[in-house]
Amino acid sequence: MTFEQIKKRIEEYQAQGKKIFTSSSFQTHSIPLLHIISRIDKTIPVYFLNTGYHFPETLEFRDQISHALDLNLINLKPDTPKNMQLDADGKLLFTSDPDHCCYLNKTQPMEQVLMYHDVWINGIRAEQNTYRSALKMEEIAKHNVIRFHPLIGWTNKDVYAYRKEYDLPEHPLESKGYFSIGCEPCTRKLDLEMQEREARWYGLNKTECGLNTDLVSH
Repeated sequence: MTFEQIKKRIEEYQAQGKKIFTSSSFQTHSIPLLHIISRIDKTIPVYFLNTGYHFPETLEFRDQISHALDLNLINLKPDTPKNMQLDADGKLLFTSDPDHCCYLNKTQPMEQVLMYHDVWINGIRAEQNTYRSALKMEEIAKHNVIRFHPLIGWTNKDVYAYRKEYDLPEHPLESKGYFSIGCEPCTRKLDLEMQEREARWYGLNKTECGLNTDLVSH
């Protein structure tokens, strides 16, 4: 979708009285959507899932972008404290059960946000993996929330072109070889033979945290 098409669709949602929000991981490829939203309506809430495991560079980049675009940023933290996120051996869950770790730190907090909104603007792109390529422009999330994917058809080239046009910065870790950046314990540098999201949860048969699977009703 173009900027004009995205703007028209968001305005249609608003005219229908729908409560809209977006979420962002504040990676390089996240910035075009945040910039687009800031051009349309700066009051739209931007939720950041602050898991407590992010790279310091991600938190700094979040603050930099949020300030530059004057975003309505909301930091969302898990209800379950870290000292209760342990397995039977007393180890933190990301070492033994990353799916449950993601559930506690990402999926569960986001589901609570869905209960109070009607439209979730989500920046996933079909190019990122096979699962995402099967999703449509609009899907239904839990609690009958509309998931709106305005960039589903964008490629990495489109993201780069938009960033270049508006002189938008890249995540500081990208120059060090990180291209899909999540929580620090589970993120690796991208090798040439790897697909973009294979650097997340490296060595596991896992490329999604649950936000785009458990919270989508097909």
